[in-house]
Amino acid sequence: MVNIQYIYTGVTLHQLITPTETYLKPASVTCIIMRAIVLLCLLKAALGQVNNFAWGGPGNTGTGAVDSNTENVCITDQASCGCCLMQQQIHRMKEFFNMSLSALETELTKTKTVLNNVRASRSAFSVALTNQNKLSCFGPFRDDKLIPYQHVFINLGGNFDLNTGIFTVPRSGVYSLALTVYSDAGSPGNTLAACAGLLINGMVVAGPREKNMQDQEDSATIVLAVHLTAEDKVAVNLPIGCFLCDDSSHYNTFTGFLLYATD
Repeated sequence: MVNIQYIYTGVTLHQLITPTETYLKPASVTCIIMRAIVLLCLLKAALGQVNNFAWGGPGNTGTGAVDSNTENVCITDQASCGCCLMQQQIHRMKEFFNMSLSALETELTKTKTVLNNVRASRSAFSVALTNQNKLSCFGPFRDDKLIPYQHVFINLGGNFDLNTGIFTVPRSGVYSLALTVYSDAGSPGNTLAACAGLLINGMVVAGPREKNMQDQEDSATIVLAVHLTAEDKVAVNLPIGCFLCDDSSHYNTFTGFLLYATD
């Protein structure tokens, strides 16, 4: 508390402060003086003229020993003591915000890594045999042949090769594969042979088949989920004696996409 002494000079204190007839109470004067002290303290800090004290407070050298020359500074100089406490609080706030910012930057880096992995793992394709207006057939042949799908609905990641009809697995994981075949015998009584084989690394894992002489046209579909390893080759084989017919209606389709990665 600042001691306030009045010296009688023939002029009252309230006459010095205000021309009105209302006298200021000592408590109001104390409040004004304290505000002035705080203002001076802030001005000193802004001008870089604040005395530096150890964070233990004035009189603490940082080693635990108290400097006898400054141990009573808070009593004799309350403005300096207040600035010291303000500096200490500001220092703590800076440490807190620096730690918070560092934690946020770490989480942001992790999130970006996960997002990049998700983007890199996106893989999907869907193709059709042809996009011609007139119905045409592929096959039959004397040997097995890979089906050259020519129309692309989507080829996300570019892993399906239109030239070879082969999908190269970009990343190990569980994939969904769907294959639909359609054929038209041309007229009743002719042999219908709508069939194909789904190949993984050259091995048949499944194959829709409709082969008879009762139906002029028919179709078949298979859908399966399989675990594939990066660089595996997936394709569709046309067996001997089978033939597929299609036009812009896209009766024959081959679709695959990554459900989730396992690497």
